[in-house]
Amino acid sequence: MKSRTFIVTALLATAMNVQADEGMWTLYNLPAPVYQAMQSEGYSLPYNSLYYGDDAIKNAVVNFSGYCSGVVVSPDGLVFTNHHCGFESIRSHSTVENDYMLNGFYAKTFEDELPNENMFVSFMVSQQDVTPRLISLGLNKLGNEKRGDLIDSLQNAMTDSIKKIDANLHIDIDAFYEGNKYYATTYQDFTDLRLVFAVPKSMGKFGGETDNWMWPRQTCDFSVFRIYANPKTNGPAAYSKDNVPYHPKHWAPVSLQGYKEGDFAMTMGYPGSTNRYLSSYGIELRRMQNEGRAQARGVKQDVMARHMRADEGVRIKYDSKFANSANYWKNSIGMNKCIDSIGLIRQKREFEHQILAWVDSTGYLKDSLDFTLMGNLYTKVNTSYHDLNYLRESFGRTNEFTTRAIGGLRKQKIENADKKPNKQYFVYQDDQKTWDEALDKEVLAVSLKNYKEHVSDPNNLPSFYKTIESKYNNDYVRYVDEIWSKSILMRSGKKIYFNKKKYKNDLGVRLGAELNEIMDNNHSKMKEIVDSIDTQERYLCAAKVRMEQDLPHYSDANFTMRLSYGQVGGFDLGGRNSGYYTSAESIVDKMIKGDQGEVDYQAEPIMHSLLSADDFGCYADQTTNKLHLCLLTNNDITGGNSGSPLFDGKGRLLGLAFDGNWDSLSSDINFDKRLARTISVDIRYVLYMMDKWGHADRLLKEINPQ
Repeated sequence: MKSRTFIVTALLATAMNVQADEGMWTLYNLPAPVYQAMQSEGYSLPYNSLYYGDDAIKNAVVNFSGYCSGVVVSPDGLVFTNHHCGFESIRSHSTVENDYMLNGFYAKTFEDELPNENMFVSFMVSQQDVTPRLISLGLNKLGNEKRGDLIDSLQNAMTDSIKKIDANLHIDIDAFYEGNKYYATTYQDFTDLRLVFAVPKSMGKFGGETDNWMWPRQTCDFSVFRIYANPKTNGPAAYSKDNVPYHPKHWAPVSLQGYKEGDFAMTMGYPGSTNRYLSSYGIELRRMQNEGRAQARGVKQDVMARHMRADEGVRIKYDSKFANSANYWKNSIGMNKCIDSIGLIRQKREFEHQILAWVDSTGYLKDSLDFTLMGNLYTKVNTSYHDLNYLRESFGRTNEFTTRAIGGLRKQKIENADKKPNKQYFVYQDDQKTWDEALDKEVLAVSLKNYKEHVSDPNNLPSFYKTIESKYNNDYVRYVDEIWSKSILMRSGKKIYFNKKKYKNDLGVRLGAELNEIMDNNHSKMKEIVDSIDTQERYLCAAKVRMEQDLPHYSDANFTMRLSYGQVGGFDLGGRNSGYYTSAESIVDKMIKGDQGEVDYQAEPIMHSLLSADDFGCYADQTTNKLHLCLLTNNDITGGNSGSPLFDGKGRLLGLAFDGNWDSLSSDINFDKRLARTISVDIRYVLYMMDKWGHADRLLKEINPQ
């Protein structure tokens, strides 16, 4: 089972009203009223076309490496996803001399396609409700920890059974409706995934952080990969030069037909996490988390950006890390703005009063759901949660020294494991291509200072802060210089004997041990309270679904496959219509600003030329005669949906979803039909760049757009 830590559990939310186009629907049990609404809005295929049979649309949709979505678009296993989803692959293959991130990449032959470590695509094979089975095994009589053990046990048993039928399959059991339901999903993973095509960063990330979460957009956010398979079985296989392109059961037809305002639009993908069943108290906690995340990441990003601008080698190393950090830095700022501007916490409190009145009148969960208790429980964990959030944001993700210090032995291969303890050792591999010493040291110094300034409970300050004060006179730079120079943690390729006194007294090891101790103490302090919060949130979700039992309900996103449907269309921007697409002239206008110094709008001369063309041929929209770049739909989207295919009413690929809009960044906790929009890159823009910039004739022939 995917573990439910408090970081996730505390961020689950309450949807106020079910709207026709709101929702992230599971496919195997799609409610009839939802399908009927899809039909009324323009979906023309049978109900079974979505999930059942080899030609089902879901068979073309993939989980892309556990953090994005993608779609298979050819009989030889080509996969489209977003450029930012392929970012790390593109970066990892780049060097200063051969910079695919900066200049783009096209594999002109199968042999030129680049393999990737630790990347995969996963196909959903089937899904089923296993809640009755778990209840029969005593699920509802167990506390949260024992519930997790039971679910893991069933998941392992089901995986063992299915592997006897097909060794390439596995099963995950995930919580739905806040743990009121559990679904088992069967997956098939392919781990030989190769990079085929990427546009230059100037186009794949056009607009940078200036335009992130904004509309209008012109970002050509796509990259192309290929799935490789065992040549004998057409099944999954570890990377081998003998593997061959995978031949899928179904691939998405790519459409040149375009769309007009009001046309049906459907996404399928793997949305990561929405929080719409969360209580008002949980939203207050989420707001606090966002505030801390934005502040701590902003401090680190200032340092990263300065070093990246000064050195191309450093930029290549940190492009992906910076993008990942900045994405939810800006999201956190925007979400809090939306929470405050619409009075979301007040709205949720009012809704909870409605639920309480209904519980009192019906007796359902009357002795279980307790909002006063819930509020008190959240209050008890507030300080610990605040400080843990700051600790993770300050010392996690972008800092190599603390990653090694906090991770300790957990991720290391122990050598001489069968020998005496003092003979056992591990070795940090030489991974300096992924980090830079000067940047890493400065990030650590500013993060140490920032954490101390924002921690709420003095007990959550590790004791090494006393050393920084007494020995270094609060000179964080000098402290970091010394622990870097003296610690064995950053000595790649050296044997580290971890059972010896030298290791245990190492300054870096001690720093990590103290940070881990702070985390462990706070987790222990919160554990029982968090279990009780989980239970109250589960009751709240159950009460809402029962109170509104005449309406279809969807579960919060949890990175399982979901369907969202809606229409092409814009939204109101303070009395001005946003428009529902952008065209080539709008990006040329921004490129002119780039020529005048706006870095996020700078692009190569060839891009100016290509997008200033008088005739875009078959890629031009049949109605407007323009090259459409990006479009808006009112589909439901969140993180993880990046790369999700956008289909028309006939199941043809119109584009790839890559973003939401700034005006609705509270959508993860409250869907606002008036403002919530999905931003997608038009597939014709994708094909135009593959054709006119990449000259990727072999790929276009393979895709065969119609």
